[in-house]
Amino acid sequence: MNLRRENARMVGKLVIVVAGMFGFGYALVPIYQAICEFTGVNILAIGERDMPGRSKAAPGNTQVDTSRTITVEFDANVRGPWRFKPAQTSLQVHPGEMATVMYEFENVQDRRMAAQAIPSYAPRQAAAHFNKLECFCFNEYTLAPGEKKSWPVVFVIDPKLAKDVTTITLSYTFFEVGSKTPPAPASTAVHKSTEAGA
Repeated sequence: MNLRRENARMVGKLVIVVAGMFGFGYALVPIYQAICEFTGVNILAIGERDMPGRSKAAPGNTQVDTSRTITVEFDANVRGPWRFKPAQTSLQVHPGEMATVMYEFENVQDRRMAAQAIPSYAPRQAAAHFNKLECFCFNEYTLAPGEKKSWPVVFVIDPKLAKDVTTITLSYTFFEVGSKTPPAPASTAVHKSTEAGA
């Protein structure tokens, strides 16, 4: 009988502890917000508050140079029996602005193949300022016979690009892995050291 009573007391204490912990965890968020707003520590909380005269529009990206427009031309070269092309031939972007272009590929052979793309740039000095955030050229791909794929290239042009550069050509040469690697087009060839950092 004593043992049952002790067990019941212990269960009661544990229930109280669990309820207290739940209540404390639930109250942490408003307590944290109140402390942050009072002390001014949380910049995000201050920025999101409604203040007199504050514009409701989201602030723009201050790193985008809207005073300049660069035309980016997209090119595709194939070394083998397959289809490879950009979904659009050109795009106008501001330096610092993130942009995306899709490239389309189709394996028209009756066998599986592994392939990869090599990018190159014109003019050459643009390579150091053409920052790819996502690119199919980072990986090797295996495609089944007749398989079609669309791959994105997400990029940002560094605002430090020389102001006299108004057009950049991004060219890809798509080749089968295991075959002889083709050289980049002569007019847009880039040094390997530059391309490695792209």
